[in-house]
Amino acid sequence: MLLEYNLQFFAQEGMGGEKTEPATQKKLDDARKEGQVAKSREIANGLSLLALFLVLKLWVGNMGNQFLQVFSVVYSRIPEVTTFWHGFMPQWDTGVIFRYMVMEIITVMAPILLIGFLVAFVSDVAQVGWKPTGKTMRPKFSKLNPISGFKRIFSPNSLVELVKAILKIGLIAYICYGYLKDKNMLLFALYDMPLMQAVKLTAELVTDLGIRVAAVYMILAFADLLYQRFKFSRDMRMTKQEIKEEFKQMEGDPQIKGKIRQRMQEASRRRMMQDLPKADVVITNPTHYAVAVQYDSEVMDAPMVIAKGEDYLAKRIREVARENGVEIVENKPLARMLYANVDVGQTVPPELYQAVAEVLAFVYHLQGKL
Repeated sequence: MLLEYNLQFFAQEGMGGEKTEPATQKKLDDARKEGQVAKSREIANGLSLLALFLVLKLWVGNMGNQFLQVFSVVYSRIPEVTTFWHGFMPQWDTGVIFRYMVMEIITVMAPILLIGFLVAFVSDVAQVGWKPTGKTMRPKFSKLNPISGFKRIFSPNSLVELVKAILKIGLIAYICYGYLKDKNMLLFALYDMPLMQAVKLTAELVTDLGIRVAAVYMILAFADLLYQRFKFSRDMRMTKQEIKEEFKQMEGDPQIKGKIRQRMQEASRRRMMQDLPKADVVITNPTHYAVAVQYDSEVMDAPMVIAKGEDYLAKRIREVARENGVEIVENKPLARMLYANVDVGQTVPPELYQAVAEVLAFVYHLQGKL
């Protein structure tokens, strides 16, 4: 029994077979409009984390003083709140205290949040440039396909993400252990320290540890950036057939362009043949070239070529000239010069004035126009 099979089933996904060609600039531009860029989220995360701990190290003292001030104000207003329950109407109540605490916390945290946002924004712009698009926010119902979701879960990209997560957890754990193993005596001494001294020491340990973690995290982030660029370049590859189709879309189908060019040439030849009876003379090679020249001293500054042709077209020009009584003069050098250097509708160049004038004078003499 013979079984039918389709070899295209085994081919790599994509029109035209295996994707081996680098992406064209048009495909890269189209992908950019769709929000597909070679960007690493780890760069933004790492820089934001590093900026956060650096700002905390410089700002933590001020933050502590402000939080203590908030606590002092709230604590001092507790008697007013309790008197409210005994029938008095104090200036401070629970709502006022809550709003005060929220506003003070926002004021303290605003510089950190603002710097984190700016760092993430600048890191993204530095990676891919500034060209915002809203297409990435549009819902894609294809993502609801369970088969596609299953493929994404068990794809090579998911395996890479898993390896990255394991590396991050392992490195962070190693850095924390290496930093804190020599600080165990300080950690045990926190129970015997005054509150402010313990808070200050804890803040210093956390910020120093955070800076070390963020610095090592940046190494992973830059490695991930190189991988994302490699992956993006690989994913954007095209087949030879896709490049041909794109070229056809941009430049037009060569066969269609050839037909258009042929039709334009035919239309130009028809117009040329229609103008041929107006010529004063046809200068020939005698068989290979034929150039029709017209001169009207009242409207023209110099003689004009109104038709020219080679081989078969030259023969046709001679036939039409004979049918319309146009003189035919054989002048091999002049015919070649006019055919090679003067297009239809252009005037004769000054260096050929003398030669063309002699031919016209000969024709006018034959016709009795002189």
